[in-house]
Amino acid sequence: MSELIKSFSDYAWGLPLVILLIGGGLYLLLLSRFLPFRFLGHAIQVLRGKYDDPNDPGQISHFKALTTALSSTIGMGNIAGVAVAISVGGPGAMFWMWVSAIVGMSTKFFTCTLAVMYRGKDSAGELQGGPMYFITEGLGKSWKPLAVMFSLFGMIGALPVVNVNQLTQAINDIVLIPNGVEVGLKSNLILAFILVVVTSVIILGGLKRISNAASKMVPSMVLLYFVLILFILISNYEVLPKYFVMIFTDAFAAENFKGEPFYGGVLGALILLGIRRGAFSNEAGIGTAPMAHGAAKTNEPIREGLVAMLGPAIDTLVICTLTALAILVTGVWETTTDNGVSLTASAFSDAMPIYGKYLLMVCILIFSVSSLFSYAYYGTKCLSFLIGADKKHFYNYIYILSIILAATTPFSMMLNLIDGVFALMAIPTMLATIIMAPRVVKEIKLYKNRIKLK
Repeated sequence: MSELIKSFSDYAWGLPLVILLIGGGLYLLLLSRFLPFRFLGHAIQVLRGKYDDPNDPGQISHFKALTTALSSTIGMGNIAGVAVAISVGGPGAMFWMWVSAIVGMSTKFFTCTLAVMYRGKDSAGELQGGPMYFITEGLGKSWKPLAVMFSLFGMIGALPVVNVNQLTQAINDIVLIPNGVEVGLKSNLILAFILVVVTSVIILGGLKRISNAASKMVPSMVLLYFVLILFILISNYEVLPKYFVMIFTDAFAAENFKGEPFYGGVLGALILLGIRRGAFSNEAGIGTAPMAHGAAKTNEPIREGLVAMLGPAIDTLVICTLTALAILVTGVWETTTDNGVSLTASAFSDAMPIYGKYLLMVCILIFSVSSLFSYAYYGTKCLSFLIGADKKHFYNYIYILSIILAATTPFSMMLNLIDGVFALMAIPTMLATIIMAPRVVKEIKLYKNRIKLK
């Protein structure tokens, strides 16, 4: 089964998808004349609530929409995903994750603007946003098969299997095994049961409870993680410049690459690895974030697009870079055979021998649990689109069962499954976004005129 899922994931992440994600993102960046970077200051003003109006349509504020989206993207992609990228591709993999994020800012701006421009109503009459709605509302009913494709794969992609798997591995490696507790199926099932209880309490409360939990947890967990990584970097300041330069030099040399060659040989495989891990981390072009941003209280689609584009910058350019540098400066990527979350834990133990791994454990716990809440919301939206809002709660039961499955399954199998499904979610999201991109550019011009008038 593991080999079958790996083959599926590798096939899905072929050259056509890389062209669609990166080529499509570059097209959007050029089409908008680099708007995501020119409007950065304005985006921060919107995020701070300067333009909030409680009478605007939608369910949650700009800030809560961003933190709900970030609570799913800031998670194991930043801790385990970066570790996987470096253990396979060396320092150069981080450079291609940066490329993925810069292009991803443009992609996220367009997808989340469309999510508000073309909101649709579910069977209960509630205003909703997301790729499935902007496909049917923006392109017409004849394009519905594309929306159905996104929703079907979205239900699998929203399962929290990677987060739960890595949280279980972290608890085993950091807390249980060092304290002489025997780990196995029984201990993993106990951990799964605890997670099921915590998750059930939040997700069965709906979007309001999810966004409230996320808006409180995300800023605090980012700050704690940021402080801990800075301590590691300051402790190893003498080698920091060397490894920072290696991110650039190894991006094209690829001498530390340990994976299988791709179309362009070893360099092609390294580029693919960085883009794949970047997409897993910030989810730009995949289509999950538009579901959170589509629920924002606003009647200005461009504003929500600008807030959304901050996601890849915070997620990949800041947090993933910090994780990568911590792994590189401590040297654990060369001295251990650890992978995933265990490699990051080794870096923390190296810099802070007694308490480092326990502080990382706190971050992992908050990262993982907050991600559990957001993904449940995405999955219910997909099911609601397919069979009606009155039946969307059935997804929560599938979701809860998947927590038990993930806690007892190998990491590589879970990562490949979500990688492959993300690739299939990106196809309808990116195709529809590229087709409707000129409409977003038109909306940008109208928005700029409205700002000048005000």
